[in-house]
Amino acid sequence: MGIISSGRKTLQIEAEALLEQCNRLDESFERAVRIVLEGTGKLIVTGMGKSGIVGKKMAATFASTGTPSFFMHPGEAYHGDLGMIEKQDVILSLSFSGETDEVLKLIPFIKSNGNKLISITGKSESTLAKNSDVHLSLYVSQEACPLSLAPTTSTTATMAIGDALAVALMEERKFQPEDFARFHPGGSLGRKLLSKVEDFMISENLPVVQTNSSLNEIISKISQGRLGLTLVNEGSETVGVITDGDLRRLLNQQERNSWDVLAQNMMSAHPISVQEGTSLSVAEGILREKKITSLLVKNHLNMVTGIIQIFELE
Repeated sequence: MGIISSGRKTLQIEAEALLEQCNRLDESFERAVRIVLEGTGKLIVTGMGKSGIVGKKMAATFASTGTPSFFMHPGEAYHGDLGMIEKQDVILSLSFSGETDEVLKLIPFIKSNGNKLISITGKSESTLAKNSDVHLSLYVSQEACPLSLAPTTSTTATMAIGDALAVALMEERKFQPEDFARFHPGGSLGRKLLSKVEDFMISENLPVVQTNSSLNEIISKISQGRLGLTLVNEGSETVGVITDGDLRRLLNQQERNSWDVLAQNMMSAHPISVQEGTSLSVAEGILREKKITSLLVKNHLNMVTGIIQIFELE
């Protein structure tokens, strides 16, 4: 078998397993989601080996999407870390065989502590499955590993179930982009949703001409400002904008009197603007919807205080 064929076969096996998992999803999935929603504590994920690695990813996904969660290593838990579990917490235990010794050793404590136990295994008759409040079955007919030894299809399916749980919980909690941003303030989305236009607008030495300014003055001001535009004021009030695109269109007309045109005759009146306090994400949405590169920012007195440019948001 060639390398590409091998890769395709692996993907096909895992894709078919996910489709089978989708078709077999039943009411136990809803019960698991309800248990987590009704819980007042954290969702603690545990598992050994590859299941533990998947569990770490699942806990991270839960935590970032509105469900307080962390991963607990079952071996460490049995040697003291059980103190991290509070009575109101829900335990999500992962074991494809359902017979992982380090995981099974936690069951007596979980039962005596009064915690709800959700398990994901490939064996519905396993010890872990039988001792769970809710058991989610993995339907894996074969591992993608040609030796059927390395966890491949089973770990992919487990992670997919974790994602399905996380998304269902998000939807039930009505988790919004603003909530996501609160947990990701360092990311691009967090920056755009939590930051305001005044945090990123250009506010110093804004290029400004008057309505009766000549073409020479306009070109000079646009060049000096390096924003690709100039504001057009009537006194202290901004009444329009002239962009370098407006200049090119004017000069392309090749009319002799082009140089006699005043700012008021070529400006775009009533330019699009937003108020101070507007989030960067809203400003970006307007820029992309209107297919413009710059947006004016005004204060409560309706005076222009800055300019937001799409290049600053990318």
